[in-house]
Amino acid sequence: MKYVRLLLLFIPVAILGELLHWSPMLIFFTSALAIIPLAGILGNATEVLAEKTGPRIGGLLNASLGNAAELIITLVAIRAGQLALVSASIIGSILGNVLLVMGASIFLGGLRFGIQKFDRAQAGLDATMLLLAGIALAVPSIFNGAIEPDFLHVEELSIATAVVMLIIYVLAIFYMLRSSSPETEAGPSVPASHTGPHWSTGKALGVLTLSVIGIGIMSEFLVGSIGHVTESLGMSTFFIGIIIIPLIGNVAEHIVAVEVAMKDQMDLSITIALSSSLQIALFIAPLLVFLSIPLGHPWVLEFNNFEIIALISAAVIGAIVAIDGRSNWLEGAMLLAVYLILAIGFFFLPSMI
Repeated sequence: MKYVRLLLLFIPVAILGELLHWSPMLIFFTSALAIIPLAGILGNATEVLAEKTGPRIGGLLNASLGNAAELIITLVAIRAGQLALVSASIIGSILGNVLLVMGASIFLGGLRFGIQKFDRAQAGLDATMLLLAGIALAVPSIFNGAIEPDFLHVEELSIATAVVMLIIYVLAIFYMLRSSSPETEAGPSVPASHTGPHWSTGKALGVLTLSVIGIGIMSEFLVGSIGHVTESLGMSTFFIGIIIIPLIGNVAEHIVAVEVAMKDQMDLSITIALSSSLQIALFIAPLLVFLSIPLGHPWVLEFNNFEIIALISAAVIGAIVAIDGRSNWLEGAMLLAVYLILAIGFFFLPSMI
């Protein structure tokens, strides 16, 4: 992780590039590389504050800020009117956690330790919630086909669904915090504790604030240059949204999940992958429905058929792999294969998707 911090050097480069009107391609890549360590630092600050406030408050804090970088990037995209990019990013984050991160963790951990075991009860609960999250995101999209072009009713359906999703998320956190012991308490987006930096509360708050500001600025540069990048590289905005953007905002967390799997700490690794997916689906997505309204670009829970197919496929295979509490390297390879196949398919989709 210490080598990731070196990417902070790209922050002044991205700022200088924006001020001097450098190539949008250069601005895109420098701002993207700068977001990676900032997201990791934001996660560290959140972890420190969670440890300072105790298991219950800390669990709620992690449940709220676990994917803050993703939230910031999508809010910037909504303000810029890039609603399709937001939808793709939401689905891409879930796919990345369930297929890429969990797949890489199980594959590399399995190669090193053979069959690995993890808490079957917790994994089973997360797997069930993952299937529920897939249904919750897919249903509005399917029903919208019958409701459109009446956007008012489409928006009302999205808002009503978002309310139910947030209620389920809150209930899940309440259940996990009440039923777990203080040493292992964690909500559905609350990775179990692992060693973080030893900062004071004041320093953690300061670092959290600065990292949020930094991610916000870099996200403005990133989103503003996407149009030029898609034209130059021949990639669709959809591909950048569903594959590239989620990787940028979650690389630091992904590295942690793989590292702990290779230390045979599969409970933590699986929790990071699944709980992060659940937070995106059941908290970030419905929250964006409400936050988008005052931004002047209402975003609704409506995804295209390709996104729905990919989401349901990931939810099903992720649940099947996690529900028995055991894993081996072949299961990890299968998850990675599904992610690679989907990524190849997304690459060839036209820009109008």
